[in-house]
Amino acid sequence: MAIFKRGKTYWYHFIFNGKHIQESTKQGNPRVARQMEAAHRTSLAKGEVGFRERKLVPTLGEFISDRFEPWAKSQFENSSPKTWRDWYRCNLRILSGYAPLAKKQLDEITSEDLAGFAAHRQSDGLQVSTVNSSLRVLRRVFRVAAEWGVFETAPPRIQLLRGERHRERVLTAQEEAKYLAACPEPLHSIATLLADTGMRPEECYRLQWEAITWVNGRHGTLQVTHGKTAAARRLLPMTPRVRGILEARWEEAGRPVEGWVFPAPTRSGHVEPSTLKKRHAAVFETLKAEAATRNEKTVRPFVLYSLRHTFATRLGESGLDAWTLCRIMGWSHVNMSSRYVHPGQDAVLNALERLPQPQEQTRLLKQ
Repeated sequence: MAIFKRGKTYWYHFIFNGKHIQESTKQGNPRVARQMEAAHRTSLAKGEVGFRERKLVPTLGEFISDRFEPWAKSQFENSSPKTWRDWYRCNLRILSGYAPLAKKQLDEITSEDLAGFAAHRQSDGLQVSTVNSSLRVLRRVFRVAAEWGVFETAPPRIQLLRGERHRERVLTAQEEAKYLAACPEPLHSIATLLADTGMRPEECYRLQWEAITWVNGRHGTLQVTHGKTAAARRLLPMTPRVRGILEARWEEAGRPVEGWVFPAPTRSGHVEPSTLKKRHAAVFETLKAEAATRNEKTVRPFVLYSLRHTFATRLGESGLDAWTLCRIMGWSHVNMSSRYVHPGQDAVLNALERLPQPQEQTRLLKQ
């Protein structure tokens, strides 16, 4: 300990975390001055004053309800309702309802607690993908809390479960043709747009007439104005088939200047997933019945999102570079192509056939 007298009062000074601390005790007794210095050192070490002020870390449930959920709602409720409704809101309610996690402070949650949460979800008979969805939202909660400085310790490492099944269905041209031929409106028009533009279903449902331009490009363009990321907002060229469908709907609607392309009597005013769910399922029943009468193989059921996978795969197999593919699909990162592009066996064989053979390499070396 180091104290010194200046005039009639004692001062103390010391080094803490590389910084020089010097203060007056306003006391004339050296014993009291040493006690005050010791108390200051102890308070700094405990984080009660000075450089490391102790923060009251909220529980997971408190942080979700008071800060994270309002933030997520403001970010995604209007720009990407599906992301908010089906991903954030649903999983945040699940996390808040699991007391062993929700009642713990954020800096007290360990990897063992997370493993217990995953095991609890699996014991309810849920699929691995459903459990991982909750874990991904929880990971996002921790990252946002760390960015906002809610706690100072490193967040726990969240390990996703193995064995998740991804939607990798890619339709053949024949399957697509059969499906579209059996589709009623507006499902036929929506499915065609998904197959020819690669839009996400939610982007297609929210398409508006003011976002369509008939004179740009070869056949016109359409602007995706809403999406879950900034990259999702993009300009897409129309194919002749897409232009024909949209132009026919535009003429039938009386050439509107604005409004929904696919209006429906829903709360949002446009088509929603629930609007098409029964119609989409009915198409496969129709195809199954037709295949039975002809003794043919029916089209295996798929989700509408598979049309986006199909579009991306066809572009990837055409030899399109990754950067242009990323822009067309509205991805934030090029590595997203690994989730959507699934080259067929013929494409793999063709790629290998383009490699120089040993005889060809020898001939090139001699030249």
